[in-house]
Amino acid sequence: MIQGFLHEPATPNGNGLALTHGAGGNCEQPTLVALADAFAEAGWFVLRYDLPFRQERKGGAPSPAKAARDREGIRRAAAALQELAKGTIALSGSSYGGRQSTMAAAEDPKLADALLLLSYPLHPPGKPEKLRTEHFPKIETPAMFVHGTRDAFGTIEELTAAIKLIPARTELVAVDKAPHGLPGKIATWLPAQFAEFLC
Repeated sequence: MIQGFLHEPATPNGNGLALTHGAGGNCEQPTLVALADAFAEAGWFVLRYDLPFRQERKGGAPSPAKAARDREGIRRAAAALQELAKGTIALSGSSYGGRQSTMAAAEDPKLADALLLLSYPLHPPGKPEKLRTEHFPKIETPAMFVHGTRDAFGTIEELTAAIKLIPARTELVAVDKAPHGLPGKIATWLPAQFAEFLC
């Protein structure tokens, strides 16, 4: 089951974006709503959806033991978008949702054409030795990372080094003074910058 919202563009460009949330929120997080509206205005079909762990309960963090089920939810979202959009299919997620999207793409390189990763949780705050990069060498999907310069889950320098493990094309966009959890104002420029990345 997919639980969320479909943003339909007035003038479709053929592309689709599956957009999901982090560990502490849901798909109604304001930045995600702003991004979904902005991408739809730029011509994208946007499926803004809740991961299975959030469908199961309204609060609390996801269980590592059930992460595979969350990735199955990502695969279902991608499949639903493919019914609507025949162009580029991109997976996007904030923090945990982005991490699970990268893991799903590493498991199945044909799942999506691109990744848009918001505040990737490179490591737990204060524990830079516990990197969440073991799957990076298996990512064959082009990936854009959008990351705040004050993100406690990884510095710009740490993320710059980490994404070198990814064999696919990558880009890192630093958002000045932003913490973990990016501001809604990124919606004013991100659709155009992502489109440029895809060219």
